[in-house]
Amino acid sequence: MALLAVGCSAQPTAGTPPTTAFNATDTAWIQLMIPMDERALLLTDLAPAREGDAALAALAAETGRRLREDLVRLRDLLKLSGIPDTRPHEGHTMPGMVGLDTLDRAGTTTGPAFDRILTEALRAHLTQSRMLCAGERTQGHAAKAKELAGSIARRTAEQISRLDRLRPAGPATSGGATPTAVP
Repeated sequence: MALLAVGCSAQPTAGTPPTTAFNATDTAWIQLMIPMDERALLLTDLAPAREGDAALAALAAETGRRLREDLVRLRDLLKLSGIPDTRPHEGHTMPGMVGLDTLDRAGTTTGPAFDRILTEALRAHLTQSRMLCAGERTQGHAAKAKELAGSIARRTAEQISRLDRLRPAGPATSGGATPTAVP
């Protein structure tokens, strides 16, 4: 699985041991996961006020808590990598990233309609995150990044299972992007 495979040469920080050297996959993964998680967090934070299904709201709250924890760890990794926080994916909408239009719709919707938006966007985010983490785990170099990717992948698998128990996946809606690895 490819992760923004532009210049896949190792990018070690001066004086760091090999297990902490970050390659292009590591940094691309970190720089992509941060805005993806930030957007998903904006969506999960809407759930308590949208009068939807209580069990789905509880899952959104748990997901939001985990996203906050992951964002702290991802930002720490970015700092450790020595790569400046240039936010190369700021403003982008990619597979699995909650779109600004989705956030706008979710912010003006309540009840079952909100639940559908939340479910679809959350499933896409979790699925794409898991796929990106798999790519990091196989192609990344920095042990701490690979460890975090493994942790996120396990948690997203659990969250997808919980989501599927609450709201089984239906047929894809027209106009929705199918989560795929970013070339």
